Amino acid sequence: MKMSNKVYDVFKYITQIVLPALATFYVAIAGFWNLPYSDAVSGTIMAVDALLGTVLMISSSKYKKNSS
Repeated sequence: MKMSNKVYDVFKYITQIVLPALATFYVAIAGFWNLPYSDAVSGTIMAVDALLGTVLMISSSKYKKNSS
């Protein structure tokens, strides 16, 4: 599966900025508002983030290998 540059950039932004910020935000407000499962929610977000980061790294490596 080939990923366009635009799709790659969007996923990279989500992986590097949005998901870590979302996990941190949920943990921060969960204590104030007594929201449930702060560890489970933030852990799940970070697991998705790690998965996306891995997929992006593999995609980037394949791209660089095919470009040279």
